[in-house]
Amino acid sequence: NNLGILWSERDEIKTAQTYLESAEALYNQYMKEDGNPPLDPSEHFMAEEEKLTDQERSKRFEKAYTHTLYYLAQVYQHLEMIEKAAQYCHTTLKRQLEYSGYYPVEWALNAATLSQYYLSKQCFMESRHCLAAANVIFSQAGQVPSAEDNETEQDQQDLRQRKAEIARCWIKYCLNLLQSARKLLEDNIGELDPDRQLELKAQRKKEEDEKEKGRKRAVLFGTSDICDSVLAMEEKVSSVYPLDFQEAREIFLVGQNYVQEAKEFFQVDGYVTDHIEIVQDHSALFKVLAFFEEDYERRCKMHKRRIDMLEPIYADLNPQYYLLISRQLQFELADTYYEMMDLKVAIGNRLEELDSHTIKKINSLAQLAIKYYELFLDSLRNPDKVFPEELEEDVLRPAMVAKFHIARLYGKLITSDGKKQLENMQTSLEYYTFLVDYCEKYPDAVHAIETELELSKEMVGLLPTRMERLRAKLCPFI
Repeated sequence: NNLGILWSERDEIKTAQTYLESAEALYNQYMKEDGNPPLDPSEHFMAEEEKLTDQERSKRFEKAYTHTLYYLAQVYQHLEMIEKAAQYCHTTLKRQLEYSGYYPVEWALNAATLSQYYLSKQCFMESRHCLAAANVIFSQAGQVPSAEDNETEQDQQDLRQRKAEIARCWIKYCLNLLQSARKLLEDNIGELDPDRQLELKAQRKKEEDEKEKGRKRAVLFGTSDICDSVLAMEEKVSSVYPLDFQEAREIFLVGQNYVQEAKEFFQVDGYVTDHIEIVQDHSALFKVLAFFEEDYERRCKMHKRRIDMLEPIYADLNPQYYLLISRQLQFELADTYYEMMDLKVAIGNRLEELDSHTIKKINSLAQLAIKYYELFLDSLRNPDKVFPEELEEDVLRPAMVAKFHIARLYGKLITSDGKKQLENMQTSLEYYTFLVDYCEKYPDAVHAIETELELSKEMVGLLPTRMERLRAKLCPFI
């Protein structure tokens, strides 16, 4: 073990791996061939009457082996053998609990980190189990201390930060579970598919019991009293895909509680990027909840909540220092206004006749969406305010989607002034044409925006004819 640690500290990870794997093999061989706890090295220097009991020897031997696994987990992590690293991390955490060899805060943080690996594999039950265990073990570190305690200010600060970091892992859990359910349930235009919903509900009924039994055994942490607390914690949030609004809302509310908890520590002053990421996750929670909501008006209100969170943050942000975050917010605000505009159009289509209030609302939302898409596109310009000839790979799709959406938004603006209508159509055509021309010039871009390109080509074919018709209507006497 010590040689393994030494080499890993010298960044000789492969050499460290050799020694640690030898240590692991030694332990397994010894347990198989002998099984009795060996002498502890320190006993060679003890008087006969001070010698350790078998129980104490066993405890020390097992602790040394837990160390082997702990360092192997890190070595595998370094070598990007992620699955193996997670497996060893899991076993280490489990053994630390069994042999009471852990610091609660460190253990809880490691378990929360492991939960994120399970999330990436869409193993929600395992992920939830790690997070629930993290909460239970963290609480052993004493409640986050109050100012009157003897703890130093720094200790308090550290504990609060760890608690907030575990809360952030919970937010990701709730968000991923909702987003994965959405992927399962959406039809080809991104709306909820009721037939799929019924089919999945029936399927879930059949599978649920079997799955729960089989997987629970594999992942449980801890002794029986810890297990009971962990199970009680797990019951507060589901680990199966939500299939309707009610189920989605329950997961959303758990996520939202953890958002508040994380924001208490990660405040804008001092933690700008962390704070904004938490707010973006909160917005994403609302976005995915809106997918499950059937009432368009209520859906609109959820998107409005997103605007109310994101706009003030964007307004206070200096793009010179936070260009990437600034672009993310511009794009998300534009998308949210765009979505609200679409919903208002759908609500308007159900009316006998569009009233002036609805028209005003549709136009205002469309213009706000255009404003933020344009701000995003302007952020791509060079210092001389020139738009790049060829777009970088990482901004290609968002830039093209922004152009496509602006084209569509100009087509949605409602006006009784024919001249204004003609201008809007002309602008719309220019944006659609940009997409088509760009893809002709750079064919590699096609794969990033196939659907948008197809529709743009269609519109480039249709719009000139429509504009001719409108011109003819406007100038019948020419």
